[in-house]
Amino acid sequence: MAEEIPVTQARADFAELVNRAAYGGERIVMTRHGKPIVALVPAADLERLQELEDAERQPSETIIRLGAAAFHQSGESHPAEHRRIGIAAEHRPPGTSGTP
Repeated sequence: MAEEIPVTQARADFAELVNRAAYGGERIVMTRHGKPIVALVPAADLERLQELEDAERQPSETIIRLGAAAFHQSGESHPAEHRRIGIAAEHRPPGTSGTP
């Protein structure tokens, strides 16, 4: 659980808060009028968040292929494997046309 601290207090204690996040691995949420506005987190947490965001941006076809590869590595046979059906998918951001 992250500690919540008003931004006015965070200004006064900024050096201490940075050390707590960097060396203590703490997550500190700064608030304004009781509402969270920003967080101070260890760099490793930010890196993990960026990796998750990058993984979400991978094309669906890649994800499908990875899923199929994991299934085949398990040694099980897929019920539809004998039909050799190919599946292709393309990720299109919202608001883009369905035609090229």
